[in-house]
Formats: sequence, structure tokens, C-alpha cells
Amino acid sequence: MRSADQMAADLLGKELAALDAEEARVLAAMRARTPISRDAGDVAEAEAVFGDRLADRVAAVGGSWGFIITFAVVLLAWMVINTDVLGRMGIRFDPYPYIFLNLILSMLAAIQAPIIMMSQNRQAAKDRLAARLDYEVNLRAELEILRLHEKVDTVLALRLDELARRQEELARIIGARRDGG
Repeated sequence: MRSADQMAADLLGKELAALDAEEARVLAAMRARTPISRDAGDVAEAEAVFGDRLADRVAAVGGSWGFIITFAVVLLAWMVINTDVLGRMGIRFDPYPYIFLNLILSMLAAIQAPIIMMSQNRQAAKDRLAARLDYEVNLRAELEILRLHEKVDTVLALRLDELARRQEELARIIGARRDGG
């Protein structure tokens, strides 16, 4: 019976030395008879640095209805306070057309957009990691199925050899009885 390494080399069409990291990890897990599956979210979280986690949190908050509603209330309050409340007192902190508010909004957009893009890049990296992990699991399953097929084929071949041997033995016994009997 062929080893898992030989089957893997045949299936992948590569020499063992030419296997990439995922394929080598699958073979090592097969040799050790350990599970290969891992949660992509857990792996990505373990590899994340502070900036990655912060970008994810900012994107989660900035892309929520709570943020949109709160932001709309703050903008409306800014306009009412600067037009009516402070206007009645004779104080014009940021009167219409709200130039300071526009500056703050522009700065917020200039900071928020790259942070959201970082989070999207991180999500894309998580997706690539999930695809890699899925590939490892699929490769392991395929190799294990091939190994099982080979074992079943070996057992069937042994069983067929045993049946052929018994058939020959029965044929000899029948022939001996016919000749002697």
C-alpha cells in the first residue's frame, strides 16, 4: 500500500520537495493523524495587530445605523445652536453656511475613508485566509478519501485472491471425486 506522501505526490502531480506550505501542512497533519481544520476568524484575530482591530471597530461603528442617526442629530443640533440659540445671544460661532462644520466634516471623511479601506483590506485578507484553510481541509479530505479507496481496493483484491484460491481448491476436490469416485 502506498503512503500518504506517495498518494499526495501522485494527486498533486508534484514531488514532495515541491509542495507549497498548505500542502506540506496537510501532509504533516496526516502523518500525525491530527485535525487540520481551523477557524479563519480565530486565526485572523490571533494575527491582528492593534491598528487592525481599531480599524475594524471604527468601520463597524462608522457603518452602522446608530452612527448615522447620532451623526444626523449632532449635525442638526450644531445648525440649530449656531443659527437660533447663539444667534439670539448675538454670538456667531459658526453661522450659516457653517464653514467650520464643513471643515470638520471634510476632516472626518478624510480620516474615516482610509480607516474603512484598511478594514476592507483586512476583510479581504480574512477571506483569502479562509480560502487557504478551506483548501487545506479539502485537500486533506481528498487525500484521506484516496487512502480509503486504496485500502478498500487492497482488501477487495485480497478477498478476490482468497475466493480464487478457494475456487481452485473446490475445483480440485470436485475433480478428485469425479476421477476417483
